[in-house]
Amino acid sequence: MKILCVADEESKAYWDYFRKEKLQDIDLILSSGDLKPEYLSFLVTMGHAPVYYVHGNHDGHYAHKPPEGCDCIEDKIVNFRGLRILGLGGCRSYNEGPHQYTNEQMDRRIKRLKGKLKQGVDVVVTHAPVRGYGDMPDHTHVGFDSFLGLIDTYRPQYLLHGHVHQQYTRNNKREMMCGDTTLINVCGTYILEIPDPPADRIPKESALQKAIKYIKIHYLD
Repeated sequence: MKILCVADEESKAYWDYFRKEKLQDIDLILSSGDLKPEYLSFLVTMGHAPVYYVHGNHDGHYAHKPPEGCDCIEDKIVNFRGLRILGLGGCRSYNEGPHQYTNEQMDRRIKRLKGKLKQGVDVVVTHAPVRGYGDMPDHTHVGFDSFLGLIDTYRPQYLLHGHVHQQYTRNNKREMMCGDTTLINVCGTYILEIPDPPADRIPKESALQKAIKYIKIHYLD
């Protein structure tokens, strides 16, 4: 499975100088926030992959102009072809703006998902980093302590975040390990390739989904 991860900075290669083949083999697009809604809508329109997103601290305008054709996964666990993905956007509270949380508020968000998390999670999509792993000491870019508990308890394979731009510090690593979890700063773009999950983890189609697919094949195409 090939996943295009995006955050914080619109890529000229995927927008200004776009070529269709760039998205041909992309199965899924994950956004860690702070991107123009038009950019995400462009990606979902020009490729065949769905776009799942969480909010960054500069995405307050999504409330009246969300990315068209894309799916918000805030406080949800979604199953994409057997891959279980959790969305927890926002950053540490610094000026009471939208999509900002105290560590206690983020902790409560995670606890509300406890029942669903028992089934396991493979990829966590956040905007802010984990406290002590690729974050910065200033109040705006410090990470969440709550994510340490999430990783320790549920052991996802990956946590993808943005928020800390590559140019903010010379020693900003793209990848870090926290226990068994790979933390990746996906600011800009990052291609993540992982094995396909086992087939028995793919959710079965409901009767409604089967009916919609039948109509599309036999009447709309």
